Amino acid sequence: MSVAIVTGASRGLGSAIAKALAADGHAVAVNYAHDQTGAEKVVAAISAAGGTARPYRFDVTDEAAVEGGVAAIVSDLGPIDVVVNNAIGPHDPRSIEDQTWQSHLDQLTFCVKAPLLLLKSVVADWKARRSGCLVSIGSEVVDIGNPRSAPYVGAKAAMIGLTRSWARELGPFDIRVNLVSPGFIPVERHAEVTEEAFDAYRKDVAMNRFGVPADIGAMVAFLASPGGNFITGQTFAVNGGRTLA
Repeated sequence: MSVAIVTGASRGLGSAIAKALAADGHAVAVNYAHDQTGAEKVVAAISAAGGTARPYRFDVTDEAAVEGGVAAIVSDLGPIDVVVNNAIGPHDPRSIEDQTWQSHLDQLTFCVKAPLLLLKSVVADWKARRSGCLVSIGSEVVDIGNPRSAPYVGAKAAMIGLTRSWARELGPFDIRVNLVSPGFIPVERHAEVTEEAFDAYRKDVAMNRFGVPADIGAMVAFLASPGGNFITGQTFAVNGGRTLA
């Protein structure tokens, strides 16, 4: 059985991605940093649907924690075949005057450091087996250029560069590296978003509706499936046509 790890999988998009991969037959390591209850609910839902999953609590931005977490996953489930970089920290909008270098580093820590640590933890095994799939979760903000969000936008843009460079370097080993770029997909953390804000966003979506977390899960599951075997170095916008222009 193929083994996948999804970071930040206790809720939101991560939860949907974990469930989609499990439905496709992967044993899923549900990574989380704080929300143990949420992670256990995701695991329970996967198990109830006939899938295999286990929760793993570790900080994906800490090198020692990643090494220990990956070792535990391999010991429990077997060698990792799929890595999904989904975890992200708080990224509230703030003006340039209120931005600091630290606010940029905070976003780069999740969008660059964490993916690097996770890839380094599996890449030797992947090269030896000439197999592996890494999918990172980006954002349409890179194409839109949301104001007051430069730390987040810049860090998500960096993920595109990582994806392309890693795809070139790892392609000869049949290791695939891709990026899924969601639009605004309402999840638990958007509970306080106003109806006016929802309407303002929706008017620029070609399909005139919001996506759901399962849309992102389906795209990730496809890239991790045999159907994605000859796809690497690509960015896939899943936003109902929000970034057509």
